[in-house]
Amino acid sequence: MLKVKNEKLRRISLVTTQQSGLMHNRQEQISQIVVTAGQMRDIEERIFAAGMPVAALMEKVAGLIARRIQVMIPDKSRVGILVGPGHNGGDALVVARELHFCGYEVWIYNPFSKLKELTTQHLQYAQSVGIPCYQTIEQLPDCDLLVDGLFGFGLERTLTDPIASAINQLNTWNQPIFSIDLPSGLHTDTGEVLGIAIRATHTFCLGLWKLGFLQDQALDYIGEAELIDFDIPVADVQAVLKDAPKITRITTASAIKNLPLPRPPVTHKYKEGHLLLICGSRRYAGGAILTGLGSRASGVGMLSIAVPEYLKPLLVSHLPEALIIGCPETETGAIAHLQLPEKTDLSSFDAIAIGPGLTIDSTPIVQEVIASNRPLLLDADGLNVLAQMGTIPTLQKRQAPTVLTPHAGEFKRLFPDIPNANQDRVKAVREAAMQSGAIVLLKGARTAIANSQGAVWLNPKSTPALARGGSGDVLTGLLGGLLAQAATKQIAVEDMVATASWWHSQAGILAAEERTELGVDAFTLTQYLMKVLV
Repeated sequence: MLKVKNEKLRRISLVTTQQSGLMHNRQEQISQIVVTAGQMRDIEERIFAAGMPVAALMEKVAGLIARRIQVMIPDKSRVGILVGPGHNGGDALVVARELHFCGYEVWIYNPFSKLKELTTQHLQYAQSVGIPCYQTIEQLPDCDLLVDGLFGFGLERTLTDPIASAINQLNTWNQPIFSIDLPSGLHTDTGEVLGIAIRATHTFCLGLWKLGFLQDQALDYIGEAELIDFDIPVADVQAVLKDAPKITRITTASAIKNLPLPRPPVTHKYKEGHLLLICGSRRYAGGAILTGLGSRASGVGMLSIAVPEYLKPLLVSHLPEALIIGCPETETGAIAHLQLPEKTDLSSFDAIAIGPGLTIDSTPIVQEVIASNRPLLLDADGLNVLAQMGTIPTLQKRQAPTVLTPHAGEFKRLFPDIPNANQDRVKAVREAAMQSGAIVLLKGARTAIANSQGAVWLNPKSTPALARGGSGDVLTGLLGGLLAQAATKQIAVEDMVATASWWHSQAGILAAEERTELGVDAFTLTQYLMKVLV
C-alpha cells in the first residue's frame, strides 16, 4: 500500500513539475511579444469569436488589477477611479467595486455622458452599492491614489477640453496614479503624447506588451510598467502575428541564451573568436582604452587593437593580454594606415570593430575595412565616414554582416531621408535596416535593433546613468567581442547584438544601484560588465 501511495505521489510531483515548466515557458514567450494596437485588437477579436464573453474577460482582467493594487497599497486608502467611455472605463469600474468591497474608500470620476453598454452597467452597479460618482474633477474628494481608466489602447485623436484640462489638473496633484493598459493620452504604437497625457507612476499593460511602452517619448508618462497576463492563448497571438515583421522584447532569459556558454571542455583561443579593434587617436586616447576594456569583458579568445604608434604603450599598460598593433600616424595623431603583423591581413580576424576615438582623418582605414569580407561593426567616426561615403549604396555592396550603432544624431547623418526618427524609433530603425541591409542598433533610453528583414528587437530596461561620455565605446568593444565569438559559434548576428545591448544596460543598472546614477563613468561601467553574469 505504501509503495502504491509513493508512486502516486511521484507521478503527481512529476505532473506538477511539468506543468510548472510549461507555465514558465509560456510566460517567457509572452513576455517577449510586442504588439501594435491593430494587432491587439485582432487578437482580442479572435478570443471573443471563440466564445469568451467580453464581460467575463473584463471581470478577470480587472480582478487581477485590483489584487495587484491591494498588494502594492495594503492600507485601506482613499482611491479615485477615473472612468472613460469605453471598456477601459469598464475595467476601472470593476476595480472600483472590488476595492470598495475590500474596505477601501472609493470615489468615481466620470466626465462622459455616453458610455458603452457594459461600462454603463458597471457604473450603475457601482452606484447601487454606494460608491459616489462625480462628473467634474473639482468635485472629486482628496485621494491617496488614482486609478486611470479613461482611455485604453488604440487612442489616436488629440485630447481636448474639458478632459485635457482635467488631466492637466490631475497631473499636478502628486498622488500615485495607476494606469490601466496605457496612460490615457498616449498613442499605443509610437508613445506620442496626444495633446496631453496622464503621468502615471505605475502602468498595468494588459495581456501583451504594447509597442508604445518601448518608445523613448512615452517613458516620462508610463512610470513602472507591469504586464498583466490574462492567459491569452499563444495560438491566437501566433495566428495574428505570423505574417508581420517580428518585434521582440529582449528578456534576461533570451539574452543569456545567446551567450556562447558553456564553452566546450577542449578549446583554444582562436576557437573563441579573434577580434580586431581599430580605434583611438592622439586626441581621443581614452576611446581606445574603453573599447578594449569592453572587449575584454566579452570573453573573446584573441583581441588585437590597432592604434596610432604613440598610444601603444598606454594600451599595453591597460590591456596586457591584448595584441596592441602600433600604426603609423598622420600629422594630427590619427592612424595613417594599418600596419598589421607579418602574415596577417583583415581576413585573419573573425570580426572587426572600428570607430571610437578614430577621427575622420582615418577615412582611408574605414574605407578599407568596409571593402573587406569580414563581419564589421561601425561606430562613432566609423559611422561619420560611412555617412560621407553614402550609407545605403556603400553598404549594399558588402557581402558580410554589418552592424551600425548610431545615436540619434549619427542616425540622422546616416539616413537623412528617414524622417522623424525620434517620433517613431521602431519604424525608423526598421526602415534603415531594410534599406541598407545592415543590422542597425539605434541607441536611446530604449535601444531599438533591426535587421534587413524588418525584424526588431527592443531593450526594455536601461538607466540614465549611461548618459556619459565613453559609454558607447564600452558597448562597441563588448559587442565586437561577442560578434567575433558569434562567427565561430554559428550564432545569429542580430541575436548577439540584442544580447550585447541587454548586457551593457544591465551593467549600467547594476552600477547605478550601487553608486547612484551620477557615479557610473565609462571606466566604472567596464568593471560591472562581468558582475551581471555572476
